[in-house]
Amino acid sequence: MTGLVTLVGAGPGDKGLLTLAGAEALRAAEAVVFDRLVDPSILALIPAGAETVDVGKRQGSHPVPQDEINRVLVRLAESGKNTVRLKGGDCYLFGRGGEECEYLREHGVPFRVIPGVTSALAAPAFAGIPVTHRDFASSVHLITAHARAGKPLEIDFEALVRLRGTLVFFMGLAALSDVMRGLIAAGIDPETPAAVIENGARARQRKVVATASSLTEAVRAADVQSPALIVVGPVCGLSDALDWFSALPLFGKTVAVTRPRDRAGTLSDRLRALGAEVVECPVIETREIEDGAALSSALRETWNWVVLTSPAGVPAMVRALTRQGRDLRALYGCRFAVIGKGTEAALAKLGVRADLCPARYDGAHLARALVAAAKPGDRVLLLRAKEGSPALPEALRAVGLPFADVPVYETVYREEGAEALRALLAAGRLYAATFTSASTVTGFVRVCGGAPLSGFIAVCIGEQTAKAARAHGMRVQTAKNATIDDLIACLMEGNKHV
Repeated sequence: MTGLVTLVGAGPGDKGLLTLAGAEALRAAEAVVFDRLVDPSILALIPAGAETVDVGKRQGSHPVPQDEINRVLVRLAESGKNTVRLKGGDCYLFGRGGEECEYLREHGVPFRVIPGVTSALAAPAFAGIPVTHRDFASSVHLITAHARAGKPLEIDFEALVRLRGTLVFFMGLAALSDVMRGLIAAGIDPETPAAVIENGARARQRKVVATASSLTEAVRAADVQSPALIVVGPVCGLSDALDWFSALPLFGKTVAVTRPRDRAGTLSDRLRALGAEVVECPVIETREIEDGAALSSALRETWNWVVLTSPAGVPAMVRALTRQGRDLRALYGCRFAVIGKGTEAALAKLGVRADLCPARYDGAHLARALVAAAKPGDRVLLLRAKEGSPALPEALRAVGLPFADVPVYETVYREEGAEALRALLAAGRLYAATFTSASTVTGFVRVCGGAPLSGFIAVCIGEQTAKAARAHGMRVQTAKNATIDDLIACLMEGNKHV
């Protein structure tokens, strides 16, 4: 059976501008063919088992020809795969989406199209430029300024000037001087406000605002690079007054998030909302321990307390019980102690209320709180990582509390994101890295390849994590409490002093 091909417009930036329908199609994909400018945060939505085909241009090599892209789509569909063709911006706006759909139709392949947010509207909006305004422009016009090799621009500049609307030029940076000269020769006022927006609607966005007569020189002086959009019209004069994006507290700052991918989303999304360019480098992942011998042995005994030391430990506990043919009733009568609010919330999703959560969210404070709450004769079952901190068992051992330390998951180091991370460090572009455990510090150091580690801020969730970061010569800031809220607050506080 021939699979369906869905053309999805990925929008101009991170997943915040991807439509809900586009995200849903992507999560259901069995194969994805994607463009160069699609943001990594969107690519991260691709299911782990899906086939991926990168058809974007890479430095030193030519892009995949359109004919070959067409054939790839047909091949994947004919193999029965639900295929997504992921395109930057909108599928049909200067993206050759129409040609791809024609080819699919000619070959009997069913398709559908999910439009995307176009940079023609998003980039000016993020730069403080409303493309229409009652006082300045009642129309907006989209033009490609890309000329075939060796040929002049085929643009009717006189017609564009007569329209008296906002003009948005795609793919025109190389032809900027020709575009400005053409407009001025056609009669546009040389003092008309104009702008070039680089990396529009992305955290690395830059803009140059000048006039039609001075824009080319201003852009050259600023060394603006592609991808960039040209906007011409009186609305560009509103850019400074309406610029909300560059006023965000972390605008222009690159922050690495080192949490496991399945737990990075909330932190990454909140940092993006503050204007940061987020680079997800999941240097560790948690892997459940399949061998249930230790847990099976522990379940033959009676326990008064169950201790969970991370949100990851909660689902790991449940699945470990399931592999034993058991469920939470196996722990009936036990009181639950958790290390912090995140673990408490994960437990609450199971309908179980935590009986103990320390005021400070770390192993040492959990140990003290547990020792204080335990009654004589109480027995403690630790369900946690294989590489767990020794502070907790040492404290229990010191007061003679019987316990069993049962690992239900382990930390595995990963290399994902290493290349991007090393490039950032080499360029001096990394402002901060967030660390939520000592193991994320270790994983980060492993993938850095010996790069200097003092050129950015290491924002750590607790003292144990901070200690690990300092041991590698990092500049450390430590959150007041081991929560994502306090981690972000710590990063923001440090940003004030930069």
